[in-house]
Amino acid sequence: MITISINRRKNSIKAVFFILLTTLITTSSNIYGQVDSISYHHTNKNLLKKVAIVNASIYGGSMIGLYSAWYKDYPQSNFHTFDDNEEWLQIDKIGHAYSSYTMGRFSIEMWRKAGLSRKKSIWIGGLTGTTYQTVIETLDGFSSEWGWSWGDMGSNVLGSGLLISQELLWNEQRIQFKTSFHEKNYDEPIINSRTQKLFGNNIAERSLKDYNGQTYWLSFNLSSFLPKSKLPKWLMIAVGTGAEGLLGARENIWTDKNTGITYDRTNIPRFRQWYLAPDIDLTKIPTKKKWLKTTFFVLNSLKFPTPSLEYSNGNIKWNWLHF
Repeated sequence: MITISINRRKNSIKAVFFILLTTLITTSSNIYGQVDSISYHHTNKNLLKKVAIVNASIYGGSMIGLYSAWYKDYPQSNFHTFDDNEEWLQIDKIGHAYSSYTMGRFSIEMWRKAGLSRKKSIWIGGLTGTTYQTVIETLDGFSSEWGWSWGDMGSNVLGSGLLISQELLWNEQRIQFKTSFHEKNYDEPIINSRTQKLFGNNIAERSLKDYNGQTYWLSFNLSSFLPKSKLPKWLMIAVGTGAEGLLGARENIWTDKNTGITYDRTNIPRFRQWYLAPDIDLTKIPTKKKWLKTTFFVLNSLKFPTPSLEYSNGNIKWNWLHF
């Protein structure tokens, strides 16, 4: 029961993040299309005001909505911590880092296009993801069923740190944080019933909730690290990780609350997966069309589907097309 409750709570937070990110994408896309080149010296006051209003609105509105929809219905307590570092083979922690990184990337672009100074754009925009998620962790800390997670918080800071450090050092993202998702099929009736309760019934829900189908990648732009080479500017090499066999946060044992039956599926191994694959930096593909620049900028948060080499559960195998 606790495992399922915690998982549902995390999935609600993921849904809020998805709404926040969608709003940031929409706004940054509009701004991206209005300005052809980056300028830190000519502040567009109208765009700057728009960015500030959007950030304040989605920040305040989302936090109020999340509290009303979730936290107010659960008992409160004194502030306390909760150790969930051993759950889901840490795939949820990587998801936290990715969320902070991606939200910050879009936010930096909004502030930058509005003409805010370089360092202010980097610091204000880059800390957006961590700021949003810190409020969520604080609400967790006062909820008796959960608590402040130092693991979550550390992951949030790590994601923002990866983004900010590269902007300050190189003024570009040579190492990009991306994600991909492949839908898992659970044919066995008991397993299918379990995964429906945990992860939902459709691909939209499962893309947010099913850790077994999520892969997170660090994509390295080769030409950025080897500027004298003749490699295509869009060519990247990606290192990815995921997990398999996760039917619960810590173990594959659960009790059905309707029947009272306890299921022990420890025969299903829980293991990590590691991947190596080529990738494409869509923002490095030359185009004069503003709508394509915007589309490439947005889609670059996702790993481009390619073949991959996988190491997992002591075996090496080849995937002809990895989503």
